[in-house]
Amino acid sequence: MIFAPLIGTAFVLAVATGPALDSTGQANLSAQEKIAATEPLVRSATECIVHAVIADPRYGKAAGGALGDLIVASMPSCRTPVRAMIDAYDRYYGEGTGEAFFMGPYLDVLPRAVMARAKNAQ
Repeated sequence: MIFAPLIGTAFVLAVATGPALDSTGQANLSAQEKIAATEPLVRSATECIVHAVIADPRYGKAAGGALGDLIVASMPSCRTPVRAMIDAYDRYYGEGTGEAFFMGPYLDVLPRAVMARAKNAQ
């Protein structure tokens, strides 16, 4: 499952950052509960990006290095699910963790996830 690295990264992030101190009770959630809350949003953002990449007329014609360009081109149409994922990480793990997750571990595995999901979708 391609989401396993993302889930593992989320778990490591949860343990490393510890509880976020906020008034909404999010600090009382266990690491597993935080992962359960964020994983559907990670999946939603990834699915949106996969669908946008596959729908791009350049997909399939582009060389391997162009996948990154297709992913970048998908971001405007996937802004809502990506923003929801980032906001959830901020809410559950602390301010700034959403962008750190997105810019780091998420983008590190996203090309492989897109390639795997795109193959399954065809």
